[in-house]
Amino acid sequence: MTASVKVPTTHDHPDGVAAGIVAGLERLMREHAIDPEAVTFIAHSTTQATNALLEGDVARVGIVRFGSAFARAAMRFAPIPLAADVTLTAIYLDAAGSGGDAWFEGARAAGIEALVASEAFAVDRPEREAAFVAGARARGFAATCGSEVSTMYGLRARTRTAALNAAILPRMLRTARMTRKAVDDAHIPAPLMIMRSDGGVMNVAEVERRPILTMLSGPAAGIAGALFHENVTDGIFIEVGGTSADCSVIRRGRPQLRPARIGGHRTLLRTLDVRTLAVAGGSLAHIEHGAVSAVGPRSAHIAGYRYAAFCDAATIAGAHVAIGEGVAALADAAGRIAITPTCAANALDLVPQTAFARGNGDAARLACARVGEAIGLAGDALARAILERATATLKGAIEELIADYELERATVVLVGGGGGAAALIPFAAQALGFEYRIARDAEVISPLGVALALVCDVVERTIVDPTPADLVRIRREAIDAAIRAGAAPDRIEVVVEIDRSRNRVRASASGATALVEGANIVTRASEAERVAAAQRALRADAVGVRIVAQTAAFMAVEGNRSVAIVDERGVVRLIAPRAVVAMSAAGELETAIARTIEEYTTYGDVGRALPDLWLLVGARIVELTGLSDAASAVALAADDIAGLPDDTSVAIVSMARRA
Repeated sequence: MTASVKVPTTHDHPDGVAAGIVAGLERLMREHAIDPEAVTFIAHSTTQATNALLEGDVARVGIVRFGSAFARAAMRFAPIPLAADVTLTAIYLDAAGSGGDAWFEGARAAGIEALVASEAFAVDRPEREAAFVAGARARGFAATCGSEVSTMYGLRARTRTAALNAAILPRMLRTARMTRKAVDDAHIPAPLMIMRSDGGVMNVAEVERRPILTMLSGPAAGIAGALFHENVTDGIFIEVGGTSADCSVIRRGRPQLRPARIGGHRTLLRTLDVRTLAVAGGSLAHIEHGAVSAVGPRSAHIAGYRYAAFCDAATIAGAHVAIGEGVAALADAAGRIAITPTCAANALDLVPQTAFARGNGDAARLACARVGEAIGLAGDALARAILERATATLKGAIEELIADYELERATVVLVGGGGGAAALIPFAAQALGFEYRIARDAEVISPLGVALALVCDVVERTIVDPTPADLVRIRREAIDAAIRAGAAPDRIEVVVEIDRSRNRVRASASGATALVEGANIVTRASEAERVAAAQRALRADAVGVRIVAQTAAFMAVEGNRSVAIVDERGVVRLIAPRAVVAMSAAGELETAIARTIEEYTTYGDVGRALPDLWLLVGARIVELTGLSDAASAVALAADDIAGLPDDTSVAIVSMARRA
């Protein structure tokens, strides 16, 4: 069952948006008679971190610099522009005497609300930073340090990122603590989790340390819902609201991330790669010289227009055409009525009966006919022109994402979320030649995404020529970080990425919370349903697919010269073109991997390329891709299966790469 409530955003409340979260939680529990003991997972997404930076609602930050004069000079950064006429300009403080009460009282007297400790090479030796932060927090300051927000080298960028984190700490601390108190007062035993900008969740303790990781958590929640609610492997998720549409990529079942820039400055954060477009279900259609010249960026509800599709036909019949301001609209005594993309889609009967955007088709057609007649267009031609303009805006972002992430056009699916999805996605998909689907419960896909999200954490290191031991160590750090953030240890998946051009190693760990795992809420698909899901993903004929391997949790299905890996729920977790699958016992895995690498390594004019490997181990997919030597692959695999009985079955999926 899906139950939902909506409450107004409480921007003007003394407790800020936290008051709305509390009110919504209380109302949901009361109206739907939910037993607090039955709640296994509670989480929310928030745009508060983003809004605080965009609006300039930040604390006064003091940066305590340790180390040599040269290092202290390297920590200085230019003021960061935030809102209009607001910049983040840090106060730089001398570390001498920074451990005493008098020093902290002096900082408080100077109006400093949040403190940052920064030191060169603290990612390797964080003790002095950590000691300062502990002392500051004990004295009531919001405090953070460079090594806490990033484990990457780059002193100025790390200090800048920590300063941004500190700037929003006081505001985020108030919200997080008030929301946690509401959960406690409701006697809900599940820990409160907060959405991260990379599509995962973290507990409140982590938010109190690194609230900056919640930037873009709103769009991240939507794509998390698409991933788990819609079983998407490769596609573009488009969350359509009333004013804007957020486009993001799902590739091999994972959202795609990129480095974040704030105020034009580089940070050491990785956030969801979202392309936000100023077109949506409520965008105003602009008329010029008898044609639709643009759709958006202004929206009907912000401009004070009603939607023609949400009026009755009599109202439209009694209104007069009003396009004097260059907007496709009518007007009556109650105000103006716009023909939005939602109205155009209803006029063309493209919106499914059950969709949130479904309105009065007769009223929408009459509005289009009357405004169209005034500018010399048939009603359906006007509706189509509005949707074509909106689609042209979407097309640019879609084509850009396909090129950036080298997606196979034939396998790309457009997935629509948000209340306005059915207004734009069906028409756009047909016009651009893509398959599409509107997510179930599209209007509440973001909160559903939060409920289904995984706990995530990332460890990054700058290492020249990393050894297998380095990779295993960083992988272990990522697992430990995910467990601290609330993940159940036995289902954590880790992806290790090596960027040799930048001497960078990144380990990303993700897993469900222990309470979600223990709730046993997974709906398991039958064998026939799993094969059918693979067949659809592979675009193969029913007679052309076959099961080539099975483990306790996964099925490997071959078809159309590719292999699809399907999990217990019937979700296609991986599609590997031209891949082969072999089975091995855990006790013989190292030998089997070495043999597989030798067999499928390719050679070319510029060197060799090891195959991409994935291991199906228990309920986890272990990704061993982009590695340059067999020893690293063997070491990571050995670490992953450590402790398993020797006779445990492991599937090895290998895909040759071009050298």
